[in-house]
Amino acid sequence: MAVQPPPADQRIVIENVAIATVDADDTEYARGHVVILGNTIESVGDGPAPQWLDNVVRRINGEGHLITPGLVNTHHHFYQWITRGLAQNDILFDWLVALYPTWARIDEKLVHAASQGSAAALLKSGCTTASDHHYVFPKDGGDVLGASIEAVRELGLRFTALRGSMDRGKKDGGLPPDHAVEELDDILTASEAAVDTYHDSSFGSMLHIAIAPCSPFSVSTDLLRQSAELARRKGVRLHTHGSETAEEEQFCKELFGMGPTDYFESVGWLGEDVWMAHCVHMNDSDIAKFAETGTGVAHCPSSNARLAAGIARVPDMLRAGVPVGLGVDGTASNESGELGTELRNALLINRLHGSPAALTGRQALRLGTMGGARVLGRQGEIGSIEVGKLADLALWKIDGVLHSSIADPVAALTFGALPPLAVLFVNGNAVVEKGQLTTVDEDRIARACARAAKELAARPL
Repeated sequence: MAVQPPPADQRIVIENVAIATVDADDTEYARGHVVILGNTIESVGDGPAPQWLDNVVRRINGEGHLITPGLVNTHHHFYQWITRGLAQNDILFDWLVALYPTWARIDEKLVHAASQGSAAALLKSGCTTASDHHYVFPKDGGDVLGASIEAVRELGLRFTALRGSMDRGKKDGGLPPDHAVEELDDILTASEAAVDTYHDSSFGSMLHIAIAPCSPFSVSTDLLRQSAELARRKGVRLHTHGSETAEEEQFCKELFGMGPTDYFESVGWLGEDVWMAHCVHMNDSDIAKFAETGTGVAHCPSSNARLAAGIARVPDMLRAGVPVGLGVDGTASNESGELGTELRNALLINRLHGSPAALTGRQALRLGTMGGARVLGRQGEIGSIEVGKLADLALWKIDGVLHSSIADPVAALTFGALPPLAVLFVNGNAVVEKGQLTTVDEDRIARACARAAKELAARPL
């Protein structure tokens, strides 16, 4: 059952709290207030909340806490929650070859369990909006996309479900086994049906659909080109993996005679309605093309490190004006499944470019909030604490033993350990309280995920 929005006239008041709004001016308050009216932000500012407020159903004393926009996850593969800890020492291509046969055996029951595990981990780490790139559709697997959507709806996470696809199997020079890919016409039909069935473009929508062929080495040129045409006809966004590894770049040059960015440009895959995951191996020309066209990037620092893919040139992208958000990536290559920890990982890994100023703590927070909102095309609704925006908010406890000696609240969040999550609001609802989910039984999810992982592992290849 879906989590229902709160009554439109009820108010929640949070006072005496440090606030990082992440608005255009990076406005911060050392001791301010936020007022939630229904599912939107009614007031934010310095000092106490206005005294005239009525129908206040809850008051929170934010002493010792920091409130930020809820985090926005721009790239994930929820189904991978039940295949964690495998192929531990492989690079991307070897990792994919090792795991594709297992993934090709998933079904809607297993995907439902895995999606709830993934969504739970995200919510508990401060994430309020997430995109899930699902591209494996076994012929006898049932409605796996619908299963993931229903699983997330039960937890109350704002969701962008990506109808992914693969049509280039081994016989056509791709990496996936042939039984794990679909036919082009079937993909296009199913993608359009997903948009027609689920996509809600209204303000405050809890569910968007995007069209997302998997990667250059698992889809045909025709699929990329026709998917772009379909998405633009339906008014939805486009997503894929791009420039993730040196091996991918070599693959594109051998198969298409050009690098990934030039290839994507040739099939209509650069634009403000497009974002790509990883973008590790980008040259100056690639970055300039992304900036010029407004093409977005989902930066996945932990996954890139886990697979030894390299370090994306995020500081250069930001200077050029490329929209950049953070992503967890699938939990088979980022077993923690948390988005909150990506703030610190992005901050530290990008300093390995050779400068302690390569990325600041506040830039890292912006990547995880407003940057992600822009990448998903929702910057007018989420990503900052501003009047009229949706009440997707994270209240972090920073007066405990791990953080109390850090005077700068934003540094406590981005340089320190991930703080305990006191309350997480999504659409005005408190879906996490004192680090625990409020909408579902966490132990039930844990048991279901354990059973699903064992069941999938036992299925014959």
